[in-house]
Formats: sequence, C-alpha cells, structure tokens
Amino acid sequence: MQSLELFERAKKVAPGGVHSPVRSFKGLDHHPIFFKKAQGAYLTSVEDKTYIDFCQSFGPLILGHQDPDVKEEVHRMIDTAWTFGACEIYSLELAEWMTQNLPWMEKLRFVSSGTEAVMSALRVARAATNRKKILKFEGCYHGHADQLLVKAGSGLAGTSASSSAGISPEVAATTLVTPLDNIEQLREVFKVQGSEIAAVIIEPLPANYGLLVQRQEFLKELSTLCKTHGALLIFDEVISGFRTAFGGMVELTGIKPDLVTYGKVIGGGFPVGCYGGRKDLMDLVAPSGDVYQAGTLSANPVGMRAGLRTLQKMKSIDGWKVLNQRTEKFCQKLQKGFDDMKAPVTISYHSSLFWIHGRVKEPIRTIEQIPAGQGENFKKLFLKCLDKGVYLAPNAYEVGFISLAHTDEILNDAADKILQAAKEVF
Repeated sequence: MQSLELFERAKKVAPGGVHSPVRSFKGLDHHPIFFKKAQGAYLTSVEDKTYIDFCQSFGPLILGHQDPDVKEEVHRMIDTAWTFGACEIYSLELAEWMTQNLPWMEKLRFVSSGTEAVMSALRVARAATNRKKILKFEGCYHGHADQLLVKAGSGLAGTSASSSAGISPEVAATTLVTPLDNIEQLREVFKVQGSEIAAVIIEPLPANYGLLVQRQEFLKELSTLCKTHGALLIFDEVISGFRTAFGGMVELTGIKPDLVTYGKVIGGGFPVGCYGGRKDLMDLVAPSGDVYQAGTLSANPVGMRAGLRTLQKMKSIDGWKVLNQRTEKFCQKLQKGFDDMKAPVTISYHSSLFWIHGRVKEPIRTIEQIPAGQGENFKKLFLKCLDKGVYLAPNAYEVGFISLAHTDEILNDAADKILQAAKEVF
C-alpha cells in the first residue's frame, strides 16, 4: 500500500485526510508520507523507505523513538493496568518527582494535552484575579482553546481578532495581543488595560512560528509589569519544558512565573499535559476550590511511567549537555555548508531545537522579521531532503528536534544529505 493511495482513503473519513493539520503537507505540492514504524532517530514509511526523523512527533521524544528503558517501563505498565479512573500510585510518583525537583511547581494537576493544560491555567488565573482578559503575543501558540486562537487586530495596541472560524467576537475580545520583543507596546497595553488583565501567557522560547529567541530584558520587563499590575505570569513550556534544560526556560531565564504549563517531554511519547505553580493558585482547583477541571484519562498510568522514566534517565546522564553539544556541532556544520555555497538560507538553534530560514542580519525575534520567501524556499529544500531520506517537520515555520538517539554519526549523515539537497535546490 502506497502513501498516496492511503491519503486518498484518509480524505474520505477525516477532514483533509489528517487528524492534525500540519500532517497534511499543505502547500508543499506533495502528498503526506504514511509511516508504519519508528525506531531511535528513524522513521520507516509504508514504502519501506527509511528517514532520519527531525520531527520526533513535534518534540516529545527527547530520547528518540522507542527508547529501550522507557519501552521496558511501558510494557510493564501495560501488563499491570491501562487506566484506572481512580487514585493510583503512578501519577503520585511523577508529581512528587516534579515538585521535588522544580521549586516553582508547588502543586500540579495532570491532564491529557498541552491545550488542556493551558486552558485550565487560564481558568485558574481568571478565578484568582477576578479579571476577564488575557494577554498573549503574536507568534506564540498555546493550543486550540477558543480564547487563544486570536491574532492582532488592526486597531489600538492589544486589540485582537479570531484566527479561526467558529470563535465569537465576544470571546476574541477578551484576549489582548501584542508583538514579541516590543517593550514600548507592552507597557502601553498595561498602561491602558493593566487593571483588566488576569494573566499574561507567553512561550518563553517561542517555537511554534519559527524559533524566536527572546531577549532576557524583554522577559524581565514582562515579569515586572505583571507584578506591578497584579496580573499572573504564565510560562507555556509545553515545548521548552525539560527540552531546553532540566528546569526548562524557568531555569535558563531565572524568572519565576506564577503558573507553568508542560506537555510533550513529560509524557515520554504518550498524551500527557500538566499545569501547576503556586500552591495558593492550584488550591483553587476542584475539589480543593471552585475552579472546575476534570478528565477521564488524566494522569494515564502508561504516560506517567513513560514520562517519569524519560525524565529520570535524562537527569541521570545529564542528557541536556549531550544534546546541546550535538545540536551545536550539527548546526555549525550546516551553517558552514550554507555559507560556502551561498545558499539563501541559514540556521538558528537553541538547545536541541533548530530552524532553517532565510538569511538575516540580526536574530529573528518577531514574526515580522521572518524574511520573505520562507515558504517557497522551505518547500524546495523539504522535498529534496525527503528524496534523500531526511524528514523535517512539514511546515516552513515549525522547528526541528534532536533527540539522544541522534548520534554524531547520524547527525553527520543528516547534515551531508541536507547540504547536498540545498546544493541541488539553490
């Protein structure tokens, strides 16, 4: 069975033939590849072609596909129980491990996705402050809850409009939007509407619309303004949590948010999300308080065991140091190759994340700074990389992820293939 034939079948039973839009290869003039197997740093398609995988399920697989230690834990759990719908010891062990190792996580609640974690954290913030409005930043993605599928409006600073059909203007109006890396506009929004803002939510390392590494000064000013105006600060670390460092961006920036959301890595490849932070805020959540949130499969034991084993293994071997060194070496090799051939692309990276984009003179910190032609250049490079057996995330604005399964040998092979693809394209 070939991928194209499977895609035609899928379109008859699912919107666009997929269960998450980016998987559709939209805009790439190519049907999506259907995969049947994954191991370590590799994917195997239904055509039996092997690809070096830099998508890694969009970030959760920091150890790679089917890490043997995590796999053993998962098999043991499946032989024990699949789900309880009752109190159990497995979520307790992961919760204790996280709260003991992350000082800012005084209490937490497990859910099943990053979207659910963010949605719940915002509800807590509105209850705690008795305010309605949320401030987010253009270029940050926080899942598909209605209040966050908004974009900057055309009026005064902070105005917004929905970015999806099905979201009412009334809901969109409760979210303010301002640019990243613009302290002046940020101050203006707080000056005008600071008393109405329940919380500010930000990806401290925006990685859903390119890799937009933020200045420490901007993040510090944001924290200060939140404290001054009585708004809560929420760090969305669904991507960066346990990916950029053991303590994520909270550790790297030294900024302590009121609430943090996690996902991806903490599930070890299974559907797990989490929100937590200050004890007084989390005690507002039912049954301790009046903020209702529940989930049938929340704290699923398989995900709990996979997540705990993943985090324990990463910490025991200081996996972040290894990952960062490999990523830097890989990206520097790519950069030199792009420079030597005068290709119209360059590479940005942070910890074990990277992003290939058009050439710029200064670091890209806002979506407005992304060079023109990003989509077309990426499409050409992506398709040629696909031919050579390298699978990048199928979108010009998605980042790539490196796992511990990507050895130096594999990364050298991948870099050679990407550079050969770039040479043929550019």
